[in-house]
Amino acid sequence: MVKLSTGQALQSALDMALSLDETVFIAGEGVGTSIHLDPNLPTHGLLEKYGPKRVKDTPVSEAAIAGLAVGASAMGLRPVVEIMFFPFITLASDMLVNHAAKLRYMSGGKNAFPLTVRVKAGVNFGAGCQHSHNLEAWIAHIPGLKLVFPSNPLDAKGLLLSSIFDPNPVVFVEEMLLYWMPGEVAEGDFRVPIGKASVVRAGKDCTLVSYGGAVHTALHAAEILDTEGISLEVIDLRTLVPLDESCVLDSIKKTGRLIVLHDATRFCGFGAEIAAIASEKAFDALKAPVMRVAAPDIPVPVSPPQEQFYKPDSDQVTEAVRAVMDPSVQRRQ
Repeated sequence: MVKLSTGQALQSALDMALSLDETVFIAGEGVGTSIHLDPNLPTHGLLEKYGPKRVKDTPVSEAAIAGLAVGASAMGLRPVVEIMFFPFITLASDMLVNHAAKLRYMSGGKNAFPLTVRVKAGVNFGAGCQHSHNLEAWIAHIPGLKLVFPSNPLDAKGLLLSSIFDPNPVVFVEEMLLYWMPGEVAEGDFRVPIGKASVVRAGKDCTLVSYGGAVHTALHAAEILDTEGISLEVIDLRTLVPLDESCVLDSIKKTGRLIVLHDATRFCGFGAEIAAIASEKAFDALKAPVMRVAAPDIPVPVSPPQEQFYKPDSDQVTEAVRAVMDPSVQRRQ
């Protein structure tokens, strides 16, 4: 194990993939230029090591980048393309939704279409609403696309390597504020299976399900609640599609309560799917209504105080947990 930031862990995964397979290449806006001078950013140093045929700067056109990825994948390569900020994926949506997501199905499963689309997500870096809109619920709604959203350096490396060598198209979401967060990372060809959630904190009173940077908000809330005698179990989904339903349901059946937390907006957010699964498959185990803690249904503000208001915090989580623990809101069994 070695201590790396999340950005360095992603860089390690990209470096490993490029060294393992000559069909892997990286493309995107500024992936090899001064944009990535910071050593904590994922493509730092890779152009110098592998050259412009393997690490390709592209024009400022997300549609062209996605088209490059689909065409290269269809020709037997393993492209890893960067779309930069999450909202920009809307410009690449035709190629991803109408082509990448459907080609393997249309081949009857006979052909593989491996491609990885890296996008930056998150708020609290003052980039404004056109750069800060989390769209994971949109992506999760598209059959044929896998969706990965890690929360720490170890999983970031292992899941990115698994994504690159998966035979299906994968959208890989990177929380920007985590790029500089350090952690222990396995060396070499280390992979985390896609579709497996992780119980990052065991508990017995209430289950909290989250992913990405919001996991750290949940863990902070769990520490506060522990001083009050409330034991919060925190599940890091890691992968949204395919979803590890069994991990979530097993926890709900143990605790009898469920909170879902994410930094995306509340209405039709991914938390609604988790709530629906709990209602359909674990209703008898629920002792209280399912609660969602999410961002308000507004564009992300650019002003730091307003942006801080927008992002769900540990106080909102603890308030929600206390509410479902209140005997007056318990569901009759």
